[in-house]
Amino acid sequence: MRAAILEEYGEPLSIEDVDAPDPAPDGAVVSMEACGICRSDWHGWQGDWDWVGAKPPTGQILGHEPAGEVIAVGGEVSRVSEGDRVAVPFNLGDGTCYECQRGHSNVCENVVPLGFAEVAPGAFAEELHVPVADQNAVTLPDGVSSVDMAGLGCRFMTAFHGLAHRADVGAGDWVAVHGCGGVGLSAIHIADSLGANVVAVDLAEDKLEKARELGADETVNAGDAENVPGEVQAAIGRGANVSVDALGIAETCRNSILSLKRRGQHVQIGLTTQDEQGMVSVPTDVMTMQEIEFIGSFGMQPTRYDEIFRMVDRGKLDPSKVVSETVGLDDVSSRLESMSDYGTMGIPVIDEFA
Repeated sequence: MRAAILEEYGEPLSIEDVDAPDPAPDGAVVSMEACGICRSDWHGWQGDWDWVGAKPPTGQILGHEPAGEVIAVGGEVSRVSEGDRVAVPFNLGDGTCYECQRGHSNVCENVVPLGFAEVAPGAFAEELHVPVADQNAVTLPDGVSSVDMAGLGCRFMTAFHGLAHRADVGAGDWVAVHGCGGVGLSAIHIADSLGANVVAVDLAEDKLEKARELGADETVNAGDAENVPGEVQAAIGRGANVSVDALGIAETCRNSILSLKRRGQHVQIGLTTQDEQGMVSVPTDVMTMQEIEFIGSFGMQPTRYDEIFRMVDRGKLDPSKVVSETVGLDDVSSRLESMSDYGTMGIPVIDEFA
């Protein structure tokens, strides 16, 4: 099968023919129909995240936002069958640890990051092996597009989990979203669907325009603003109830916290780069005196994907609105390169693998 392989950090991926996977007893093999190209792939391509043990080794097949059709299952698999169309989360749970047994498999104690660990080759390939398939393969509803569902593996469902489960977003609340990439635009669309008002913050006017299309009520161009939190608060009339750092650099993290009202909630979705290496200084005195909460959001439990599917079925969510383009496997490197200067918008999705 064809696969895009990381041979050297920061250099174009190598498109090679490699052996197709066979299913482990608890696993399933999925024929790829679509896979998003995520900024997390860019981080892996750059050689980031060794500080959290998620730096992919050279020789790795990247890709962690897959959707496709099950073509083989192991003998211990009972919940999914050949012919099922599935999505797969990027944070693979083992189904047996303390957190998995209590419904929090997204923070499994033995989590394996799809496409970043040698034991879990990724989805930039014609076929993907899904370990512990009964835990990690989520059956898609009839009639949905795999391209539209590709973002469920990471960006869309992480934003949904952060706003619908981790933060306390209510109708009429103000949500500020700092960074209008794929996860940021997803968060804007989701916050709007949950009945919140949204302020979108970014440096690029085209991304702010897309944010308005997805439901942003107000926008702030961070490149033009001397005081981003002040501009956010001025647009709202006070601080935000919830603010999201959808990028993961020190500036957006602090701006997000300082955009909040008293007793507001900061949601950290973006992961950091080599500049921060996971360590960002935050305004702790302000957070203490204003009782501000700092909340992390990491993926989403596969058992709760049906919440998204129900909203999609009722027309309240439309993940396709965040898909910016479809490309072939040979185009992955160029899309990763464009992310170095934030040149992509929304979610690019691979839909041609052969």
